[in-house]
Amino acid sequence: MAQARVKVRTARTARTVRTARRESRGESLFAERFAVFAECLLTGVWVAVASLGVLTCPAALAAGARHLHRRIAHEGGGLREFVADFRVAVRRGWVVGIAGWAVAGAVWVDVQAARAGIPGGPLVGAIGVFALIGAVVALLRAAAAWTPDAGWWVLLAGAGRRTVLDPAGSFLIIGGLAVVSASAWFAAPLAVPVLGAVVAAAVAVEERYRHR
Repeated sequence: MAQARVKVRTARTARTVRTARRESRGESLFAERFAVFAECLLTGVWVAVASLGVLTCPAALAAGARHLHRRIAHEGGGLREFVADFRVAVRRGWVVGIAGWAVAGAVWVDVQAARAGIPGGPLVGAIGVFALIGAVVALLRAAAAWTPDAGWWVLLAGAGRRTVLDPAGSFLIIGGLAVVSASAWFAAPLAVPVLGAVVAAAVAVEERYRHR
């Protein structure tokens, strides 16, 4: 109970600080939220470019999440800070990238087995797809909680637990992934900036879980 009260007081203090900073700049609530939305789209572009190395995707997501954390907290920061975070995150994040592609490859094999009509193939394929979605959600939650001194495997273990224990937050992230998929289907270039909205959703979900 005492811990819950501390979390509530901390959240209220953070909101008060953000409001004071916004008022000191003479910025309206609408202007602030629009600026955050624009920052999310820009972050999506940065994350997409940083992910071109394929194995660098986890590090790119982590750097993007750190950037949005700073933007929401009005701590400044820009491309230079994003690149610095990315360089730190990629030192061990590339191993996570290998693991992620290994999981994706296993799911692809399961789906091919289902299409080939192998007995039990459809069930195995469905389980594989659900496992892949869960892994992507856990990766996004881990990236949203990343800090330069955090270990990736510890983050992923914690994110995996939160993915199961906080289904509402996980479904919100899945909704963001669905928006990215729909954007890519409608017009592939749209998926690039919208990717930042998914990172923002992961950040918001992690903050919600931390302060609940």
